[in-house]
Amino acid sequence: MNEEFCSICHRSSKDVGSLIHMPGNMNLCHDCMQSTVNSLSSMNIPGFGSGIKPDFFSADLSKTGNSFVNPVTSSDTAKPKTDETVKEAAENEEGDKSDKESNDKEADSKSNTKNNNYGIPNISFLNMSDFQNLLNGGRSRVKKKKNVPDEERVPLINIKDIPEPHKLKAMLDEYVVGQEHAKRIVSVGVYNHYKRVASQGMKKEQFDDDLFDIEIEKSNMLMIGPTGCGKTYLVKTLAKLLDVPLAIADATSLTEAGYIGDDIESVVGKLLAAADNDVEKAEIGIIYIDEIDKLAKKKDTHTRDINGESVQQGMLKLLEGADIEVPVGSNSKNAMVPLETINTSNILFICGGAFPELDEIIKQRLRKQTSIGFNAELKDQFDKRKDILSLVKTEDIKKYGFIPEFIGRLPIVYTMEGLTKEMLVNILKEPKNALIKQYKKLFALDEVKLEFDDEALELIAEKAYEKDTGARALRSIVEEYMFDIMYEIPKDKNIGRVVITKDYIEGKGGPLIEMRTL
Repeated sequence: MNEEFCSICHRSSKDVGSLIHMPGNMNLCHDCMQSTVNSLSSMNIPGFGSGIKPDFFSADLSKTGNSFVNPVTSSDTAKPKTDETVKEAAENEEGDKSDKESNDKEADSKSNTKNNNYGIPNISFLNMSDFQNLLNGGRSRVKKKKNVPDEERVPLINIKDIPEPHKLKAMLDEYVVGQEHAKRIVSVGVYNHYKRVASQGMKKEQFDDDLFDIEIEKSNMLMIGPTGCGKTYLVKTLAKLLDVPLAIADATSLTEAGYIGDDIESVVGKLLAAADNDVEKAEIGIIYIDEIDKLAKKKDTHTRDINGESVQQGMLKLLEGADIEVPVGSNSKNAMVPLETINTSNILFICGGAFPELDEIIKQRLRKQTSIGFNAELKDQFDKRKDILSLVKTEDIKKYGFIPEFIGRLPIVYTMEGLTKEMLVNILKEPKNALIKQYKKLFALDEVKLEFDDEALELIAEKAYEKDTGARALRSIVEEYMFDIMYEIPKDKNIGRVVITKDYIEGKGGPLIEMRTL
């Protein structure tokens, strides 16, 4: 007997027994069939009334080939055949044939009415393929791993296709301004990670005898930097350049299992959704957990820390590598939602956070290390350093509120520098997807040329720097000054050029407007 799978829960017939064969090439186990009937009954669909008994589908269907048939009543039971009945049937055969078409139509109508009165549907008139989206929760099918031997499996990543660190950094330079140190570290880390993934599909003869059995450990990353410095943007750009699925989760919404909030394993479910339910593709994706600093242990608290240390403990197996069952197309596990197993061994985890007050912890450590004497370093000299976060060590992160086991699973730690005025100006105009270029494209769709004076850009950057929210402030500031212009310009089709000046940003005048030449 060939192995079959339930169309809803995807369990094998070896595990749940014989399956029920439905129209539309659907196979259902008895549990999912009963759940489906209960759901249809609650929708007041004709024929699915309260008259359906709970054990309606618990009967042995083996005698009918595990296929649905119309219920057979006692009146339909065949009578013993005699010579008299056979003769009578032969005499009436011709008349029966002539009336068959009309009788069949009438019989079908009566049968449907009778079944509906008893609350039992006439399954032969129900096209279960119409309920495909209902049975699957409106979700697309999961693309599972192919059951092929390891020696015949074709790896999704070819080691020759992985961009070298210098090439990857060069690609990042086109989108990310500054952050040279961070881009170098992340380029090397990502390159080594996907080399590790690619090596798992390589054959023994491609290695020296003493190297084949060596396992390369997983290298997740911890990214530290002030708000608005481009942590999330860097990861998004990285995933786009590598063409791998990316899932972004907010650590503030994560809670210990059993409490209100997102389950820790839900981040893996987001990655599966980002990979279009392709399991193999999801297992080589990237998960970025933002606001990771919010998971630090709560100090001086007498309540259960469901958002802090408990979440750190729950994430250990995800970071290390484990088989995680996640619901497909849902954030919660229930009987009607299919589950899929995802192995996280080859998923790259990148955690990022601003870590406020971490600089004070670093300063305290450095002050304790200062010596006494004429050549000793002054303790207040560290207060003047703007790159103090670059001196972070594991012990500082531990003191901040993270358990050693969690820190150990994030071996690559790097920092991102705060944005200066000059960097903000460059962010406005240099990257491929620069904010100013976006507005220029919007105006170009109206056949209007948009330009910004350098002095205007510098003033915008200065205003954003004063807000101390990084690059996030640029969009709100530019949008504030561009709103009236974007409202008025489409009114006049004769406008051909608009120049944003310093006087306009300062509120001393308006933008320069040039009309089209005939």
